[in-house]
Amino acid sequence: MKLAMIGFGQAGGKIVDKFIEYDKRTGSGIVRSSIAVNTAKADLIGLEHVPEDNRVLIGQARVKGHGVGADNELGAEIAEEDIDEVQGAIDNIPVHEIDAFLIVAGLGGGTGSGGSPVLAKHLKRIYTEPVYGLGILPGGDEGGIYTLNAARSFQTFVREVDNLLVFDNDAWRKTGESVEGGYDQINDEIVRRFGVLFGAGEVSAGDNVAESVVDSSEIINTLSGGGVSTVGYDAESVQSDGSGGLLSRFKGGDDDNMETANTTNRITSLVRKAALGRLTLPCEIEGAERALLVVSGPPKHLNRKGIERGRKWLEEQTGSMEVRGGDYPINEPNVAASVLLSGVHNVPRIKELQQVAIEAQENIEEIQEESEENLETLVEDDTDELDPLF
Repeated sequence: MKLAMIGFGQAGGKIVDKFIEYDKRTGSGIVRSSIAVNTAKADLIGLEHVPEDNRVLIGQARVKGHGVGADNELGAEIAEEDIDEVQGAIDNIPVHEIDAFLIVAGLGGGTGSGGSPVLAKHLKRIYTEPVYGLGILPGGDEGGIYTLNAARSFQTFVREVDNLLVFDNDAWRKTGESVEGGYDQINDEIVRRFGVLFGAGEVSAGDNVAESVVDSSEIINTLSGGGVSTVGYDAESVQSDGSGGLLSRFKGGDDDNMETANTTNRITSLVRKAALGRLTLPCEIEGAERALLVVSGPPKHLNRKGIERGRKWLEEQTGSMEVRGGDYPINEPNVAASVLLSGVHNVPRIKELQQVAIEAQENIEEIQEESEENLETLVEDDTDELDPLF
């Protein structure tokens, strides 16, 4: 799948940067064009792979390149005011060569949280290509203001895009990790999961062709109903250790029938672990409206029967009749199952996020009222001896 990726804000820019690095390392060719948009000049300078000409600094008249300080209302205002500057960079994208736009943003901050829904609305008004969002939820320990930002941004963003893919930092942060180290690890996980998904079906001359092809149209159809999506992933090494150790562990014994049966079971097991393990947004998979299964790995380790069994199992678990699936032959030392669940509804984390955000909003309003009263008390003039300047 060929994507025009737009990283909005600090987190969005870093993730798009990682996607380009992933592309270069794997040759997957997902990122056809990349743009980074920010109100903070330092964040744009810190990027390594997004072309310098495609780094767009907005809001200079308002915030002088210093960011919006987690104020996502200001982020949205600036995005509205400076949308022409962003469009100037988008004009350089060969839109006829892309399958979709993907706007990537952290939903807890200010610039990406406020600006990404504005950009999504703008793109949908102009282009016929699908516009998807990849939204990153902040960890619960990051503070009330970030939770409030994320809740407000989430409910706006999901309405403006054709589908919102979500990654929840709360489900992935490890205890005792440094903030920087934690986010680097999380960004790697994001790129690995969505990289396998979006990379499926890309075939160059001399490549192995899948038995059951998963291409961009399969992904677009799975995402077409809108709503919220989550991705599951699991992998198992098939690299030989020279004595057949890891290789034989995946493939089974010498007997062909036994080998086929073992490979079938391994793939079915991988699919289950991918769907029931850590999803990018933890949720109940029952009731998902649509699903897509991609099994990738060396061609001789991809078993059609196992993939079909995995797809049938997904149908049973989700209750959806719209479950697509196929294989993606790539020369990597593992077999991986990637499961896209689209139109998920039973998401406790979103309900919790909204409840915490409501409490945070009420708390902020109380503090503001108290602050105004305290100021009045501080400067009131009982004696009427002082005249104000104006």
